[in-house]
Order: sequence, then C-alpha cells, then structure tokens
Amino acid sequence: MSLTPAFLDEVRARTTLSVLVGRTVKLQRAGREFRACCPFHNEKSPSFYVNDDKGFYHCFGCGAHGDAIRWLTEQQGLPFIDAVKELAQVAGLEMPAQDKRAAEKAERAKSLHDVMAAAAKWYEEQLYGLDGADARALLERRGIRADTARTFGLGFAPDSRTRLRQALSEFGDAMLVEAGLLIQVDGKAPYDRFRGRLMIPIRDPRGRVIAFGGRIIGAGEPKYLNSPETPLFDKGRTLYNLDRAAPAARKAGRVIAVEGYMDVIALAQAGFGEAVAPLGTAMTEAQLERMWRLADVPVMCFDGDAAGQKAAIRTAERALPTLAPGRSLSFVTLPAGQDPDDLIRASGPGAMEVLLAKPEPLVERLWRHALSEPTDTPEERAGLRARLAEQADLIADTNVRTEYHADFRRRFFETFAKRPAPPPRSQARTPQRGRFTKGGWQPPEAPPGDEARAVGTGGIDRVLARAVLCGLIRHPAEIARHMEVLGSLRLADGALARAFEAVVDLALEDQALDSTRLVTILAGSGFDQVASDLLRADALPFSFTQAGADDARAAADLNEAIAVMVARPRVDAALAEATSAMAAHFTGDALARQQALLQEQQRLKARLEKLAHADEDDETIG
Repeated sequence: MSLTPAFLDEVRARTTLSVLVGRTVKLQRAGREFRACCPFHNEKSPSFYVNDDKGFYHCFGCGAHGDAIRWLTEQQGLPFIDAVKELAQVAGLEMPAQDKRAAEKAERAKSLHDVMAAAAKWYEEQLYGLDGADARALLERRGIRADTARTFGLGFAPDSRTRLRQALSEFGDAMLVEAGLLIQVDGKAPYDRFRGRLMIPIRDPRGRVIAFGGRIIGAGEPKYLNSPETPLFDKGRTLYNLDRAAPAARKAGRVIAVEGYMDVIALAQAGFGEAVAPLGTAMTEAQLERMWRLADVPVMCFDGDAAGQKAAIRTAERALPTLAPGRSLSFVTLPAGQDPDDLIRASGPGAMEVLLAKPEPLVERLWRHALSEPTDTPEERAGLRARLAEQADLIADTNVRTEYHADFRRRFFETFAKRPAPPPRSQARTPQRGRFTKGGWQPPEAPPGDEARAVGTGGIDRVLARAVLCGLIRHPAEIARHMEVLGSLRLADGALARAFEAVVDLALEDQALDSTRLVTILAGSGFDQVASDLLRADALPFSFTQAGADDARAAADLNEAIAVMVARPRVDAALAEATSAMAAHFTGDALARQQALLQEQQRLKARLEKLAHADEDDETIG
C-alpha cells in the first residue's frame, strides 16, 4: 500500500489533534493551545502542549513532539499503517488501493507538482516580458504594486494556443493535460487552456502550486477561468491564499473570507494578510472546517451587491449543522456596490478595519434575513417562526441548538409582542389637504415615510414582471447582466416572486444555462406550470416574450423593460410623497418637484408603450 504525502496531509487536516489526545489525557485550555502533564514522562507541572492550528503536540520537558499519526504510534503503540487507517476511518477517507496503481499515482502527483511549478515560473516570466504589457497595465489600474504581484507569483498567459505547450514540452502532452494546463479534444492536438489572461497561482497549505485562476485582460466572458479538478486540485476543499493566511491569521487572531482573488490580494497589500477566498463557488463545509482551524469565528466579508449578500446567507445556512460551543461565523456588510478592493482604494485600510472591528454575529444575520420576508399577517408570522425553527434544528450540537431556539423565540416576541395593529382599510387613504374645523385649521395627515419609500414590495407592475420573467426564461444569458437588480426585487405576488428567485438562483449556479435546460430544471423544482404559463404568453406584446425573436433585439428590449419595471414604483412613490408634501406646505419648489415627477412618470409610460408597439412599428415599416 502506497500512502501519498497528499493523502497523509488530508488525514492530518481532518483530525482535530486536541480531541484525539483528549481521549486519554486531561487537557486544559491555555489561550489558543491546550496543556497537560506530559504522558511520556512523569512531571508535576504541565509542560505538554497541543496546538490544533499547527497540528502538533510538544513537551518542553522531555522533547516529545509529533502529529496525530505519531501520537497513535508512540503513545498507543499502533503500527504506522494501523494508525493511518484509524484516523482515515474517523475522517471519512478511504485508504488507497493495495496495488501498483497507487504507487504510480503517487509518482504522478510528485511529477505534477513539478509541472505546476514550471508553469507558474513560465507565466511569471511572460508577465514581465513584452507580451505582458496589458496585464501589467491592468495590475496598475487595480492599484496592485509590483512587489505584491511578485509575492503572489502573478503571471500572464499569452493569447496563443501553443506557447505553454511548447515551453513545457519536456513534460509531454499527457502530463500537461492531466495537470489541467492543456485541453484535449478527441482527434485533435491539445491546446493551451489559459490564453490572454492574468494568471493567479493557487497553492496548497504547504505552498505548492496546484492550480491556476485566470482573469481576462479586456472585455469578455468568463471573467475568471479556473483550472479543472485534477489529482492535485479539489476545488471544494481548497481556499485561495491559505498557505500565507494561516500564519497571519494566528498572529491577528482572525481569518477573513472574501469572494475573489483580487480581493485577497488587495487586502494583503493593505496589511490584512489573513484573507482567504473560495474558488468561484459557494463556500463548502470543508472550506469552513479549514477556516475554523485558524479562528473560532471567521469573518465572512462578501461583496455589498445582491449576489454577494445572497452568497453570505447561503454560507450562514451551510455552517449551521457544524456549529459548536464557541465556534461560529460573523459577517461584515460592505457599502452597496463595493467589494473589499473598492473600499480600500476609495477610503483606505482604516475603513476596512472599522468594519472588521464590529462584525455581525451569525444569529443576527440569519434573523435579519428572515425579516426580509413579509410579516404583516398571522400566517406570515407563523411561517417566520417555522423557518427559524427549521434553521435551528439543523444544528447538530445540542447546546448550541437549544440556544438558537431560545434566541429566535426571544427576538420574535420582542419584535411582535407589542406591534401595533394596522389601521382599518377605510383609514389607509392618501393624506388629505388641511381643513378648517371649529377648533381652527387642522394640518393634513403626515406624508408617507420610510415604509412608503420601500417600493420594492408591491409597487412593481405584475403584468410587466411576468413578461420580464418570460423574457429571462427565453434568454437566460441576460440574467447575469441584471443579477444585482433581479436579486434585490421584492414582489407582492408570492408565486411570481418564488419563480423569479428560482430562475436567478439557477443562473447563479450555472451561467451556461440555455432556455431548454432552464425550463427542464424549473419543471423538476415544482415550477413547471409557472414556466409553461409564462412561455405560452406570446400574446404579451414584447419582442423578448416571443419564440424565435431576434436575440439582439430581444436583449435590448428586455434591458429597457427591466429598467422601466424597477424605475416605475420608485417614481410613483416619490410622486405620492411630493403630492402629500405640497398639500401640507405649498411652495413653488414643491410644485416644481411634483410636476417634474409627473413628467417622469409619463416618460416611463411612453417608454413601455413604445416597447409594446415595437413589433407593430416594424410591420408598418416593412
């Protein structure tokens, strides 16, 4: 049986050493470590320490030192292979097969590390050559200094199908394909995977290059391209910059998770070396476990747009089953539309430190997200309680689960116990002008406040929203262009709102969806009737709702329709508020504002009518 270094590293990474040692030795917490009287020699005062972050134990008295495997071999007397088997079983890992193929695989892995190291060196050389001028200009625009670029080993892949293949020809095509550097198509010569991209090496915890992320230099899609899964690279178990962040996190006492490579690099350049990032996907349980080895409460710092905040709540929900006493997550909400890189460049490192100093606890983030749903009726509030209970039930640890149930109940009753009843329908009218009574002139009712301004809840035109959703289903490629707007919509129609959310979620998971696959997935998710009804809506007078419409025309019209759909309720609410304000205190400025909003309302109606009659205009011209 051949046990590769990568397999043994994974066994160690999945083993919490203090739990293993604590089975037979009484440990006491000492800061971020544990201490005890040494089990290897007799002593009266503790000099034996266990460090989970570093994965080793050490006795300052007798010098005993080792990791989880050595603990079982020296303290419990197990043979090496039996110690590995025991740890692998607990960690849920299968032992390698007992044949020559395992040894051959280990040898290939060793060689693949050599291939990746050579590729990283070659890409870095290209960045500082003639071909790398545009990539260097991109780094300069992003504010990345030359010393930072060298620290992270940034490079450049020329826009060529064969340059890397030729440069690394000594390794052979088969190995370059296995490493994910070449793409092999049946019957054709393999060609370079990364072309015309800024290259970002991805390293394992030991600092070895195992994959690459490639960022496009100019316009185009996809913006980022990652290496495929290889014998070295498991995307769901890898965190970008973990090798550098680990020592920085131990020093800072925290670890920060951000969305992308450039955020990590910008943070490190600004002095936040403890930042890591997932690799273009939602945070996985394995990635959370790796962060928990560095800090008890990692800080999630995702982008301030709708997609970033949706990723944050997904991470929060994914963490629930593995919460433990003292082990949780916290969240930092960035200003709307900004990522960490934007914030630091605009306001400096101090602005980031201010946010990091007061992160939002996990329970608060879950509660705040739950309150984003309507809670006006008893049924809606009952639904809220049920959803919160379901979330708490996901927590495996009994004590933490009990605390979450209690916390959610407390928040619920504090929020709703003294909530005033809504006014009768007869009173919920547009405020009237002031009037004279026997007691003198009475002022009008107060103009609408913040609630009236929250127009995303019910002011969106339902027919237009159905047409837009139909257009998105027919043209899924357009969803990415409007992700932020679509992710923030709040529709009064529950079924329509759920369909919108399902379509956006599917597009987030797979941006290569075509219309047929999208409809198939929607049908399997319980939205078959909704999708069928929408796609039969050819009577809706818009190009993007019609089957077989010109793609460019449909995309342009859909873009216009979404703009009108979002703008109309805002203008309507602002007009209602301006009218109320003018009734309360008539001035020339108030009249001018009301008239300007009336004109804007008419312009939006005209834009929508133009879209609706565009096909008729085309037929007339034809």
